[in-house]
Amino acid sequence: MFQKIRNKKSDASVLSDMVDKQRRYDSLVRALHTDIYRYAFWLCGDKHVAEDITQETFLRAWRALDSLKDDKAAKAWLITILRRENARRFERKQFDYSDVEQEQLEDVFSSSNEDETEQYWLRRQIGKLDIEYREPLLLQLIGGFSGDEIADLLELNKNTVMTRLFRARNQLKDALDSPELRGQSNG
Repeated sequence: MFQKIRNKKSDASVLSDMVDKQRRYDSLVRALHTDIYRYAFWLCGDKHVAEDITQETFLRAWRALDSLKDDKAAKAWLITILRRENARRFERKQFDYSDVEQEQLEDVFSSSNEDETEQYWLRRQIGKLDIEYREPLLLQLIGGFSGDEIADLLELNKNTVMTRLFRARNQLKDALDSPELRGQSNG
């Protein structure tokens, strides 16, 4: 008899824990899904891939939700999961290499109207930055992270992060000041 009562109590406790976990997860998804997707899109540049790695990020977050001790750190925690998911994409994928330089390939996916916009130009310039400069810049611009948070996410010294952010901005500024890079003529 006592065993049945104890089992009912433990069953109720497990059910309560699951309901609490589901509520916590749902609020996490509602609050951060847009930011996580936006960052995923910036990483991969493809809507469908961004959706896939965002979904995989939240699936892994569900599995490891108990390891998130501070809800204030949830965004950084999810970004870390997302970065690892994106890296896993390349571990699984076998690339066909070509002798053609990327700069010589014609961009057949962009519309001519989009080529003329400043936003498209800026996105392309950011995409041309070395990953060591691009990643902290995107974490700051898209993720809204501080230098300290970026340093923690990338496992770098804060001064290194700040230097990379400074250099990334200077490279973008130099590109903005260079008429050749913008397709404008001097004559």
